[in-house]
Amino acid sequence: MNIIIQSALKTLEKSEYLLNSLSNNQLCNASIPPYYSSIGTHIRHILDFYDCIYNVSTENKIDLTARSRNKTVESNCDCAKDYLEKILNTLKSVERDVNQKVIVIDDLGLGKIEMLYTFGALLAQANSHTIHHYAIISYILEGLKINFNDSDFGYNPTTPKATLEN
Repeated sequence: MNIIIQSALKTLEKSEYLLNSLSNNQLCNASIPPYYSSIGTHIRHILDFYDCIYNVSTENKIDLTARSRNKTVESNCDCAKDYLEKILNTLKSVERDVNQKVIVIDDLGLGKIEMLYTFGALLAQANSHTIHHYAIISYILEGLKINFNDSDFGYNPTTPKATLEN
């Protein structure tokens, strides 16, 4: 299995641990300022991103704006775990060459555009995107006073960690 896929799997598996430690009420709690988003909206968004990657058109295009946005995933841990399992199983079974070129459709703020990527670059972007949302989830967890014991959650592997001096 390719190292890019292995990295994505390792990152996504943190979602399983998180979902197993939350109640449905905690998953959908959107009371933390300044954005008032929930852990569930971020988990759904992460999984939707991967889901888009697996929906390649006959023209070899991947539309990152064509997300399913299943609201039940945002409020039901079991539904979120099922969606995660689907994404993990699909990622584990990927046989596509990571160097294969794909056309990615996205909206960067000025309307939809098409960009040439490699499949591996898109998976690497999805992995970084996931870590970014984990960082936001960490703020929400802190605000909700939910202890989540994973010192790497929300940290990019290249981010220096603060050290406490005695």
